[in-house]
Amino acid sequence: MANQQAGGQPVYILREGSTRSRGREAQEFNIMAAMAVAEAVRSTLGPRGMDKMLVDPTGNVTVTNDGATILREVDIEHPAAKMIVEVAKTQDDEAGDGTTTAVVFAGELLKKASELIDQEIHPTVIAAGYRAAAEKAKAILGAMAVPVKKTDKENLREIAVTAMTGKVGEGIGKMLAALAVDAVLAVEENGKVDTDNVKVEKKVGPGIRASELIKGIVLDKKRASEGMPKAVEDAKILLVNVPMEVRKIGADTSIKIRHPTQMKSFLDQEDEQLRRKLAAVQKSGANVVFCQKNIEDLLANYLGKEGIFAIKSVSEGDMNKLAKATGGRIVTKLEEITPKDLGHASLVEERRVTGEDTLTFVEGCKNPKAMTILLRGGTNTVVDELQRALHDALRVVGVVVEDGKIVPGGAAPEVELSLRLRSFASTVGGREQMAVEAFANALDVIPRTLAENAGLDPIDMLVALRNKHEGKDGKNFGLNVYTGKPVDMLKAGVIEPLRVKTQAISSAAEAAVMVLRIDDVIASGGFSEKEVAEAKAAAQQSLAHMRGGGMGGMGGMGMPPMGM
Repeated sequence: MANQQAGGQPVYILREGSTRSRGREAQEFNIMAAMAVAEAVRSTLGPRGMDKMLVDPTGNVTVTNDGATILREVDIEHPAAKMIVEVAKTQDDEAGDGTTTAVVFAGELLKKASELIDQEIHPTVIAAGYRAAAEKAKAILGAMAVPVKKTDKENLREIAVTAMTGKVGEGIGKMLAALAVDAVLAVEENGKVDTDNVKVEKKVGPGIRASELIKGIVLDKKRASEGMPKAVEDAKILLVNVPMEVRKIGADTSIKIRHPTQMKSFLDQEDEQLRRKLAAVQKSGANVVFCQKNIEDLLANYLGKEGIFAIKSVSEGDMNKLAKATGGRIVTKLEEITPKDLGHASLVEERRVTGEDTLTFVEGCKNPKAMTILLRGGTNTVVDELQRALHDALRVVGVVVEDGKIVPGGAAPEVELSLRLRSFASTVGGREQMAVEAFANALDVIPRTLAENAGLDPIDMLVALRNKHEGKDGKNFGLNVYTGKPVDMLKAGVIEPLRVKTQAISSAAEAAVMVLRIDDVIASGGFSEKEVAEAKAAAQQSLAHMRGGGMGGMGGMGMPPMGM
């Protein structure tokens, strides 16, 4: 690519086939790509948002309106668009909800920035204004927030229902919300919640209402041997992270047996190894064994004869959850097991749940710090969407338990921020004031989108919301998409964690600023035809050398030259 002219001749500094866009052209391309991503998920926002059907190359179908899932499943190549996808990922990781809001807001920020650039306002000025507006917005949100205690289960359930609204029906949402709240409160430790300790096990079955919270762990595993008991009461559980099998012989090892008695001796030694492992399990007093590695079939048979229930090839994540639920310790040496290493449960049972599907239930654990929600549904597609809704519910409840702060939903924070930031803009002055005003205007995209997706007039709804917020005690009024009227969202029970809103503001503003600051896009064109031809010639020359016996003197090692 010619970047400069020297004496009328172009100077090439980039690989042949590379492309480059600069200045306003680069900014336009990046902004258009980011806006396209935002537009792709915009119709999914809110309780009345539409779903997307995603079909992968193998024909698997995903039906969802979860922004993070949509952007994760879609194969996006444009680098600027990928930056907006990162907004959704960060939002999901940090807050668990609000991914669509963050992406739509980021797209609108870039749209407003493009209009300012057309008015000859420099991108760095816009970036500075956006940063100032984002900091002020977070301060306003902090003042709006209402404290909530983790003992207030009613509010926690309303938060969970709000997160799931639009993904599941109202009655189903309340039922799943109750399960999510109970699970989160059970695994909370010292004010922190790790929702990974709440396992969600999916099974197609009689219906959603058959879902339940198990105070223990459910494994999609069967017994290692049919000869083992199906159920063990007062279970003393041994967790093992070592292969329970005969020690494997190395691949480069050979054994020569010259007499039948030697063969018998060899087999007897293998059997003795297995019996020593059995004796170690019996000595510990365990009557249930969960092994992360393999269990030899013969040893499984021996365990079954002794009335010991065992499961092999348990995943590392499930082993850690079993340890937290049962109070056991994962051991790596069978010879060093002590009774203190064992976990306890009132019942371990292999149970048929539907058709030929069986699950293993570890129930009745004392003060378990890991639990399972058994999720049921009519079809795999339904169960998958329920799992995504439940994931959001678990995360937002966990966030509120940790932070103790909530804000109203229904776009109430966005309308309040929009009005307050317009007042703040006048105190900024200079050209940055226009950027702050653009930030405030961009916030209006959230209430407008909620109204559009509900089939309401966005301008009428926005005017009605602003009138409420300009009045006394109107900061909590949001849009009821079912009636088309502004209502007090705190009284209506439509509430969200403070972190969801602050994170959406932060991540969207940061992504928009990063895209705006790019004024040069250089895309490599890969290898040129000349380089490909040179590589082929070098490979052919090397191949000819090998055929001629030039492999470091192999012929001197009693080996013939390699032929192709």
